[in-house]
Amino acid sequence: MVGEIDRGNSAEFDAAVRAGLDPSAGLLVVDLSEVVYLDSAGLSVLFAHADDIEVVVPPLLAPILAISGLDTVIPVRTAAGSPGTE
Repeated sequence: MVGEIDRGNSAEFDAAVRAGLDPSAGLLVVDLSEVVYLDSAGLSVLFAHADDIEVVVPPLLAPILAISGLDTVIPVRTAAGSPGTE
């Protein structure tokens, strides 16, 4: 995903995550390193798939995942060189 994940495209985001899930392959890495905005609809998608994903986020989004508690249920990595690092 690139840009923003919000109510307007959260269904598309959810469909993309679902399409990438493969129980035999382990956790799906959801790369959000080029996402600059994530609202509650996007967070809901991540929470819905918490057992099956890990997330890579730019430093800009890391506090949002921490405040929401998402980082306590999903492995989260911060991507270097992502939006919000300068």
